[in-house]
Amino acid sequence: MRVVVKIGSSSIVGEDGEVRSQVLDNLGSQLSKILRDGHEVALVTSGAIALGRALLTEKLVPFSGRIGSDLPTLQAISGVGQSRLMHYWDGTLQGHGLIGAQILLAPLDFMNRQQYLHARATLARLFSLRIIPVINENDAIADEEIRFGDNDRLAALVAHLVSADLLVLLTDTPGLMTTDPHIRHDASLIEEVVEVDRQLEELAGGTVSQIGSGGMASKLAAAKMASWSGTKVVIAASWRAHILEEAVEGENVVGTVIHAKPHRLSARKLWIAFAVGSKGVVVVDEGARKAVIEKGTSLLPAGVLGVKGDFDANDPVEVANEQGEVFAKGLVRYSSGMVELWAGKHSSIIPNELGEEVIHRDDLVLLV
Repeated sequence: MRVVVKIGSSSIVGEDGEVRSQVLDNLGSQLSKILRDGHEVALVTSGAIALGRALLTEKLVPFSGRIGSDLPTLQAISGVGQSRLMHYWDGTLQGHGLIGAQILLAPLDFMNRQQYLHARATLARLFSLRIIPVINENDAIADEEIRFGDNDRLAALVAHLVSADLLVLLTDTPGLMTTDPHIRHDASLIEEVVEVDRQLEELAGGTVSQIGSGGMASKLAAAKMASWSGTKVVIAASWRAHILEEAVEGENVVGTVIHAKPHRLSARKLWIAFAVGSKGVVVVDEGARKAVIEKGTSLLPAGVLGVKGDFDANDPVEVANEQGEVFAKGLVRYSSGMVELWAGKHSSIIPNELGEEVIHRDDLVLLV
C-alpha cells in the first residue's frame, strides 16, 4: 500500500514554540513499523513558519515586536524554520532506522506537465529506495497569488501525484466532529463519510489553532480532493499511539474515514476543481445544465444567462443554474465582459479564430 501522511503545525509545535518531541517520536515509530510491513510512505509536514518565528522571537528579543505577518516576512521566517524542521525530522527518522529526503514543492510542480512528471519520478525512486520523502511547500519563494495556502491541500495533491491508496491527515482532534470540540464538550466523532457534501462542509467550520493555517474545513476540503482522486482518507489524532497502523490495516480506526470515489479525476481536472479559487460565476439555463451534466458537452454562449464577478480569459469560474446552485467548474475562454456580451446568442457570432466554447469540456469538471 502507498500511504501519504500529513501532520500539521499545531501537532508538531506547541504554543510555546517548542517541538512536541513525543509526537514526532511516536510518528517515527509508526512509520518504521509500516515500512517494515512493506508499505511505501510519504510524509507531508507543516511547522517551518512556527519554528522559524519561535527562533527569531527568542534570538532577536529587542526586535521581536517587529516580526510581522506580511508575505516577505513569513517567507523569510519559513526559510529560517525549514532547516530546523528538517533537523528534527532527520533526528526522529534516524532514531528509528529510517532515512528522510527533503522535498519542497510549489503549485507549478502540479500545473506544469513536465515538472509534474519529474516530481512523480523523484518520489517513485525514493519509494523504491525505502526512503521517506519529507514534503513541505516551498514557502520561502512561493508566489502570493499561486500557492497552496495550507498543507492539507498539498497532501491531497501529493496523494494524487503518487497514486496513493491512503491519505492520513493527522490533527489535534480525534477526527471530524459533530461540532467544535474546543467550544462544545458534547461534540461527538463522525466515524465514516461516504460523500463530502455541503452540510458536512458547513459543519467543519474554520481554523481554531493559532499555530496552524488549516483547520477542519481545510482537512475536509483536502479529503474531498483525495476521494475524487480515488484515495481513501482518514482524519485522526496525531497523538494516538497506533493510528497509522490502524489506518493502514483498515480495522478499529479511531478517527473519520472518508471513502474514495470509484472514478479518478485526472491531475489537471483535480487542479481545476479544487486547487484554484474561483474568480467568478457563469449562470446558465436548464438546457445548458442538462447538456453539460448528461451529455458531457462544452458550455456554449447560447445557454449562458449572465455572469457574476470580474474575470479574465483562462480564469477558473464556477458554473451555476438560475437558483445559484453550482454544479461545475472550469477555465473560461473569455473575459466576463465578453461572456456577458455573447450570453444567450448563437456561437456563430464569435469570431472563428476564437473558438465557439465559453468553457471547453476538456477544461470543465462536474462537481455533482
